[in-house]
Amino acid sequence: MFLSSDRYVVFDVETTGFNPQHGARVIEIGAVHIENGHIISEFKSLINCGKTIPKQTQKVHGITDEMLFGEPAPEEVFPDFIKFISKSTLVAHNAVFDIRFLRYELSRLGFALNNDYLCTLNMSRTLFPELQNHKLLTVAKHVLGDIPENLCLHRALDDARLTAMIWMEMVK
Repeated sequence: MFLSSDRYVVFDVETTGFNPQHGARVIEIGAVHIENGHIISEFKSLINCGKTIPKQTQKVHGITDEMLFGEPAPEEVFPDFIKFISKSTLVAHNAVFDIRFLRYELSRLGFALNNDYLCTLNMSRTLFPELQNHKLLTVAKHVLGDIPENLCLHRALDDARLTAMIWMEMVK
């Protein structure tokens, strides 16, 4: 029902705010490449976009300005990410948010994002209308039962890993 290819990249971004049109930027990206139902590679990077992270935002993901010191700039990270995703179908939880940021960052560097994408948030609303909410953790607990203890929620790679786990269960 939701499958459109055999190659998927599940990704997540952490940002300095909620809207790139108001100056918010991507400061971390994480992704897992899935082929034929198996994670075969991962991509992750902190990104020093030269923008201060508001304290309220730091409370969400725990990324501080000091953590970004010495990390690569967007023009170093996103070309590698474009290669990583290739022509894969992208998957994200609340994909509209992540895709909007990804398109913004790529457009700043002269790239276009033409990949198809799927949203596990929308899928969960369709498949599990009885859930109280459809936040990533709520859906993960519903679909997976136990959440792996080694995951650090609200960090890009671990959120991408968790999204991949629930997505692979939802499409069975």
